[in-house]
Amino acid sequence: MPHSTLSSFAQQHLGECILNPTQIAQGVSRVATMLNAQFDDAVIISVVPGGVIFTADLVRQLDFDVAMDVISCPHTPGERNNASVIDYRQTVAIYDRDVIVVDDAIESGGTMKRLIEHLAQFEPRSLSIATLFVKPGRVAIDVPQYYALEMVNDDLLVGYGLPWEHKLRNLPAIYQLKQGK
Repeated sequence: MPHSTLSSFAQQHLGECILNPTQIAQGVSRVATMLNAQFDDAVIISVVPGGVIFTADLVRQLDFDVAMDVISCPHTPGERNNASVIDYRQTVAIYDRDVIVVDDAIESGGTMKRLIEHLAQFEPRSLSIATLFVKPGRVAIDVPQYYALEMVNDDLLVGYGLPWEHKLRNLPAIYQLKQGK
């Protein structure tokens, strides 16, 4: 997407394009292929709001039965010590089911680790994570992780679900946030 068609807010904050829409689509397909080889049936729990775009793209490529639910834990991107309340209403029972938690990315990993620990108390058969990409500085999370890309650094990124100041999630590509923003 050329910068000239972006809002002034976006133009002010966007740096280099890290993943264009074609690269994102290839990454989504790569993750779907991994999941299709592993599962026959699963509950997909989308981390909202960030994971909703990736989840929508991913589930349309899954060839096994899925039930869907959502979970939320608001945080600031890159924050390792997120202590905000986890909002999970469990509209689909996950006891003794394979559960795949889907988010756009694992950045610091602190929030995802909390979500996995929270969901484990409902005694699913298995817990896994599916994301488009992970960052190198993330914390260890002791469940299988399916992702397409590992970023080379921990730069703040925006677009395709990733926000800055509650904006820019709707960009079809992923951009580096300009330095000093």
